[in-house]
Amino acid sequence: MIIYNVTTHVAHSISALWVAWMKEKHIPEIMEKGCFNKYQFVRLLDSDESEGVTYAVQFYATDRQSYEMYLNTYAPALREDALSSWGNKIIGFRSLMESID
Repeated sequence: MIIYNVTTHVAHSISALWVAWMKEKHIPEIMEKGCFNKYQFVRLLDSDESEGVTYAVQFYATDRQSYEMYLNTYAPALREDALSSWGNKIIGFRSLMESID
């Protein structure tokens, strides 16, 4: 199992709007591409929230090819949409992991 993790630090001023956008628009758009079979959306606890809130989404793919298809075919436009929607009020980083069973 391949896990694509996106961690995002979100300014307090837009946090509620961003969470709604993620749940209603962005995550459904990613999932409808068919590259991932499930996801988990979480808020990080025990992190410094003086300047904002940190969230993470883990998208689960059955194999590396599914992830690569997402990355090469769909990710650029979806990332551009996030940037144009939220600008510098969000800061994110991505990581790729493999489940060890």
